[in-house]
Amino acid sequence: MTWIHDYNPLGSIGLSALVAAIPLFILLYMLGIKRSKGHNAAFFGLFSAILIAILVFKMPTSLAISATLNGVLVGIFPIVWIIITAIWVYNMTVESGEFEIIKNSLASITEDRRLQAIFIAFAFGSFIEGTAGFGTPVAITAAMLVGLGFNPVYAAGICLVANTAPVAFGAIGIPVVVLGQVSGIDQMTLSKVIGRQLPFLAVLVPLWLVIMMCGWKRSVEVLPAVIVAGLCFALTQFYTSNYINPYLPDITAAFVTIVGLLIFLKVWKPSKIWRFPEEEASATGAVELKYTAGEVIRAWAPYIILAVLVFLWADDKFLGFKKVLVGWEKALGLTPILWP
Repeated sequence: MTWIHDYNPLGSIGLSALVAAIPLFILLYMLGIKRSKGHNAAFFGLFSAILIAILVFKMPTSLAISATLNGVLVGIFPIVWIIITAIWVYNMTVESGEFEIIKNSLASITEDRRLQAIFIAFAFGSFIEGTAGFGTPVAITAAMLVGLGFNPVYAAGICLVANTAPVAFGAIGIPVVVLGQVSGIDQMTLSKVIGRQLPFLAVLVPLWLVIMMCGWKRSVEVLPAVIVAGLCFALTQFYTSNYINPYLPDITAAFVTIVGLLIFLKVWKPSKIWRFPEEEASATGAVELKYTAGEVIRAWAPYIILAVLVFLWADDKFLGFKKVLVGWEKALGLTPILWP
């Protein structure tokens, strides 16, 4: 059985689009206004979507069930699978004490609050976004900043803004992959288009973070570091998304940004160390590096290995890796045609 999707079942594109958006409105209403639990909001959103598909868009019931099962499977693998494994890696580093070494290695680089925000919220947050995504980077980096003495609400706001640069590629490129599956457009084509737009935003995010913290006048004091961070991230994100794959832009951009800033701060320091006005004059804002280079490398090893494996997994030429694609589009013997 073949079903052709009618995009204007009500005779008005605007009205048809409005009706099609009802599940989204229900989801936003239950989450944002009713403050319902996520699984309850998702259930009612899904239920309304199925009803509208069957009653308004005349989708066959069996095909609607098939599409629902397909969505569930895509949600479980790879999306939920990536979240679970990423959190597992994070929890493993926390329980083993290695995450404290990671925090210490980042916090010991500089005592300037502006540069700490760039290192942790922007660069390291982008790395976590590329490996875990789904809100994880904001939670982790905000906790790290709070541990350094940042106000909790302030830290959360900084990390949310910092996450605008990497969020389009998300965890191992999942947003691009899913968009390619839904639209039928080649993933690499989408990656190139996204990668040509985002760098213009990414290069400005570090500057915007610093301006939020201390205003334009004090931001000029760290402008060289801001430029290095922005260019390292933007150029690497552009190159990776256009010439490698959609899975690694955030990971490679974050890594190059961290390394680039480390090298730059070896030859340049801000003329004045900036701290929050409410901090005591005696506050250092910095942490002494308490670990050897070997211990730091070992602590970072899980994330380094993860990045390498993602790179290998994304290219069939390496180690003879092959992707196994399971086609659920013909579940229940039906084939949906997405574009008339």
